[in-house]
Amino acid sequence: MSSSIAPRLSILWSFARPHRRTLAKGLALALVASALGLATPMVTKHVLDALGSASSLTRPVATLVVLLFVGAAVSYWQWILLGALGERVVLDARESVVRRFLRATVPAITRSPTGELVTRVTSDTVLLRQAAASSFVGLINGAVMLVGSLVLMGFLDLVLLATTVAAVALVGLAFAFLMPGIAKSQQQAQEHVGRLGGVLEGTLRAIRTVKVNRAEERMTERILADARASAAFGVGAVRRESLAWTIAWSGVNLAIIAILAVGAWRVGEGRLEVSGLIAFLLYTFALMDPINELSQNVTALQSGIAAAERIRQADALPSEEAAPSAGRPELPELHEPKELKELKELEKLEELEKLEERRDDVPVLELRNVTAAYGPDVEPAVRGVDLVIPRRGHTAVVGPSGAGKTTLFSLVLRFLEPTGGELLLDGRPYRDHTHADIRARLAYVEQDTPVVPGTLRDNLLLARPEATTEELLRVLDDVRLTEKVEGLEEGLDTPLATANVSGGERQRIALARALLATPDVLLLDEATAQLDGLTEAAVQECVRSRADTGAVVTIAHRLSTVVDADTIVVMEAGRVRARGRHEELLVSDTLYRDLVESLRISAVTGAPVT
Repeated sequence: MSSSIAPRLSILWSFARPHRRTLAKGLALALVASALGLATPMVTKHVLDALGSASSLTRPVATLVVLLFVGAAVSYWQWILLGALGERVVLDARESVVRRFLRATVPAITRSPTGELVTRVTSDTVLLRQAAASSFVGLINGAVMLVGSLVLMGFLDLVLLATTVAAVALVGLAFAFLMPGIAKSQQQAQEHVGRLGGVLEGTLRAIRTVKVNRAEERMTERILADARASAAFGVGAVRRESLAWTIAWSGVNLAIIAILAVGAWRVGEGRLEVSGLIAFLLYTFALMDPINELSQNVTALQSGIAAAERIRQADALPSEEAAPSAGRPELPELHEPKELKELKELEKLEELEKLEERRDDVPVLELRNVTAAYGPDVEPAVRGVDLVIPRRGHTAVVGPSGAGKTTLFSLVLRFLEPTGGELLLDGRPYRDHTHADIRARLAYVEQDTPVVPGTLRDNLLLARPEATTEELLRVLDDVRLTEKVEGLEEGLDTPLATANVSGGERQRIALARALLATPDVLLLDEATAQLDGLTEAAVQECVRSRADTGAVVTIAHRLSTVVDADTIVVMEAGRVRARGRHEELLVSDTLYRDLVESLRISAVTGAPVT
C-alpha cells in the first residue's frame, strides 16, 4: 500500500465527491459559525473598555447576545446538514458494495470468507461516515479558525502572539510525528475485525460440526485471536491519540501560563491594556477548539481512509459483464416475431410445425471441446469435453469425486468461463448471450440447497416473482411438501429461519422453485441426496415428467436415481470417458461397472442388491 497520503486521500474523496455541493454549504455554515465565535472576544474587549470609560453597555452586550443566538442557529443547521450527509454517504457506499458483490463472478466472491465481506458493508462504512462527510469541512474550518485566531491575537499583541505560536508549533510537530502510527494501528485493527467476521461466520455455519468434534474452545480461541489482535492495535492507537491530546492540552496550558506572565509584565509596563490581555486570553482558551477539531478530524480521516480503501477493494472484483440482450433466440426462420405473426394470421400451421421441428433438431445446450480451470496457474478441472443436451430427455452425469461434474455445471451456468472451446445455447455461442439471458433458460438445484433469507414464499418466487399462490401450492404438492406447509403457523409466509426445515425439506423447496420456473434445462446436483425412499420416488416422478417436455441434466453419486436416464455420461479426471444407457455402459465401461458395484445397484432394476 502506498505511503503517500494523496492517492489514499483521493480514495476517500471519491465517496464525498458526489455530495460536494452539500459539503460546500456545510463548510460555509461552519465558517460563518467560526467567524461569529472569533468576533466574541473582540466584542468582550469592547464591553470591558466601556466599563472602564463609563460608556453605555447596551450596544456591546446586545452584540454579544446576537452573536450567541445567531451562532447557535448556524451551528444547529450545520450539524443537521453534515449529519444527514454522513448517512447518505454510508448509504451510497453500502449500495455500491452490495451491488458489486452480487454482480461479481462466483469465484471472486467465494475466494474470501463471507463474514469478511460483510464487514465491508457494516463496520467499514460506519468509519467512513465522519471521515467523508465532516472531516474535510472540519479540517478546513479548523485551519481557518486557527489562522483567524492567531491573526486577531497578533492584532492585540505581537509579543504574546509569538509566545502562542511557539506552543502551537510544538503541538503541530507532535501531531505530525504521531499521526502515521495512529493511522497504521487503526488500519490493522480494522483488518483483524474483518478476519474475525469471516472466521465467526464460517464457524456458526458449521456449528454442528464444531460441537460434534468438541472444538468449541479451539474455535473460540481462533476467533478471539483476531479479536485480541484488533484490540491490541486499537489500544496502540488510543495510546498515541492520548499522547497527542496530552501534548496538545499541555502545550495550550503552558502557553496560557506564559501569556499570563508576559501579559502581566506588559500591562505593568503600560504596553497592553487589561481588556486586551483578557481578550487575548479568551482567544487562547478558544484556541483549543480549532486544535481539537483539527486533531479529531485528522484521526477520523486516517480511520476513514483505511475504511475507504477496504471498501474500494470491492471495485476490483471481476463482475459478470453485461452483453447486449439476446432474449430467447430462435433459429433464423423464427427470429422475427413479425414472421411468426404472419404465419399465424395465414393459419399456415403445417409450415409452423416444420419450423418447430427444425428448431428441435438444434440441441438446447452444447459443449464443444471445452477446457476450464479455476485459475491461471491451476490444472484444468475439465479437458476437451464434448457434450450435447437435447431439448427433451434426461441426461445423467456420473463419475468419481473430482471427475469434473460440478465444474461442468459451473460452465453451463456461466459461473466459470472456459479457457478453451465454447458452449452454445440454441446453437449460438454463450458469448452472444448475457449471463441473465442464459440463466433465464436454466433452473438449478444445488447439492447443499441453501435457502435465501425470507419466507417460504420468497424462496419459491426467486425465479418467477409473478407466480400465483395456486402455482406455488401445485409445485409444493409435486415435491410432497404440502403437509409441511399446512403445519406452519403462517403457511407460505413463514420465515424459513423459524420454520425448522430439514436438509431434505430444503432440497424439496429448491426443487419446487426450479419446477416453478419451467426452465428449458433443469440442472440437478445431487438433488435427492437427503431424501427418504418414498419422497425420492415422488421426486423422480417429477423429474421424469419434466424430461418429457424439457431437458433435465442430473449429477448423482446415487446411481439409483439415474439408471432410467436417456443418456448417462461417465466422467473421469475432467474428461468424458463414456456415454450411453445404463445397460450399455454396464457392458462397455469398467469404471461405470465399478461404480454400480460399489453402490450395490442392480444392473437391471436399480434396486439395492440383497
